[in-house]
Amino acid sequence: MTEPTYPDTPPPQYPAGPPPQYPTVPPQHPQAAPPYPTTVPPQYPSAAPQYPTTPPPQYPSTPVPPQYAPPAHPRQHPQHPPKQPPHVPAQGFAPPPAPPRPPLLDPTVDIDPHTGRIHLAARQRGADATAVGQLLLQLPHFLCSLLVVTLVSLFLPEPLNLVLIGLWIASGALVFHRPTEKVLARYLFRMRPALHSELTRLEPIWHQVTAKAGVNPEAYDLWIEDHKAVNATAAAGHIVGVTRYALETLPDAQLAAVLAHELGHHRGGHAWATLLGYWYSMPARIAWAVFRIAAVIAFRIASVFSLLGALVVGLVAIVLVVAVAVSFPPLLLVVVTPYLLAAVGRRSELRADVQAAELGFADAMIEVFHGFLRDEEQALAIAARENGGRAVRPGLGQRLLSSHPDTHTRIRRLEDWRAATAAATHR
Repeated sequence: MTEPTYPDTPPPQYPAGPPPQYPTVPPQHPQAAPPYPTTVPPQYPSAAPQYPTTPPPQYPSTPVPPQYAPPAHPRQHPQHPPKQPPHVPAQGFAPPPAPPRPPLLDPTVDIDPHTGRIHLAARQRGADATAVGQLLLQLPHFLCSLLVVTLVSLFLPEPLNLVLIGLWIASGALVFHRPTEKVLARYLFRMRPALHSELTRLEPIWHQVTAKAGVNPEAYDLWIEDHKAVNATAAAGHIVGVTRYALETLPDAQLAAVLAHELGHHRGGHAWATLLGYWYSMPARIAWAVFRIAAVIAFRIASVFSLLGALVVGLVAIVLVVAVAVSFPPLLLVVVTPYLLAAVGRRSELRADVQAAELGFADAMIEVFHGFLRDEEQALAIAARENGGRAVRPGLGQRLLSSHPDTHTRIRRLEDWRAATAAATHR
């Protein structure tokens, strides 16, 4: 294999002349910079400008408002001088006055001039003679209930029967438990808590009543009963209930009188004494209701077959009642105690009326009772028309079992109290 041959070309020929000549003298620049104009800087004043010196405006000194001056204490200790009012500069604006406190409906309420607080009574509630009488008259019902609980406990083992009796006796403390009171008020007395719109009218009047009595208004709850009648209730130990009809129709003074009457029940211990007696009598009431239902059912079943069988059933029921009454004498008192309890209840109503009158609501209470009289006359007229024109009056037994005295008696008692108070004042 032979190598390839390339053409033999001569290299390029460059000119052989002398190299080019470059200038050897540097360019000539000017020796000095062009002159700039020399100007004189501006002259500023060496002294500050003079402003007019005028005195500030003088404002008139404002005296101290009377509400900021501390009231003079009637009995000041000699070693402790009275407090001086706070220093207020002679010039300047006075501090803004405190916002006014909403006034009470009655300016005669006893208010502390130093703190603006309402004087609270040292003894805000207790138990008067009618409350103690109610508890004593409920003792036969308590013994009958204890007998019923003991008979039920016989079906339990020996440790549990004593526990059942002890729990039932201790359950009376639930009457003073506020959540339990609310449950009883809702389901036993058919009441409900007041709405915000209802409290808007009810609370200012209630605060006036409690301020007059020296009672803390927060110690009680305001409830409403949806009933179309003028009525109020002192339920349990801390609930004051008023009907929605009374809230919507009564003037402020009459509504305050009604609330003062219910507060009198609470202050006298009537409400919690009544509820406590009802609580401990409940087992006996339940047992009596069960016995009556069983006797009626047995009598009807026996009467289907023969009249003689019905008579036998009735005779057996009577014998059982007499045997239990003879063996357990407190059962005989249960027949009489409803009339005695009603009489004590009427007495407690009159006491509550007087307590409302002592707070300054005697005239308003009399006006409320006159309204009761008008309602009673209308009800009697309607009953007479339905009865063929004959007047319908409550019987003797109904009047003896009534827990409230008749309206004329209540008006007469308040008028007598008002006359006696006026006579004692003018002496």
